[in-house]
Amino acid sequence: MANTAFDTLRALAIASQALGFILIITLETVMGDAARPWQGWTLAAMVAAALWIALMRLYRRNRARKAVARRLAEDGDDD
Repeated sequence: MANTAFDTLRALAIASQALGFILIITLETVMGDAARPWQGWTLAAMVAAALWIALMRLYRRNRARKAVARRLAEDGDDD
């Protein structure tokens, strides 16, 4: 699998976490103590996004491994 200079999932992970932390801080600044439930939901969304991204990375990695194994098996059959 070729390494690319730009990893979309990594960029998405960084952006989602940064946006979540900015939102949590903004909620605290604007709403004070009333922001606690909203901050909890924001944190839950951040965790859900992180888990989804981790699953997508695992899926892509396994799909690439299977493609390489399939190619090697096809090359082995040709000999």
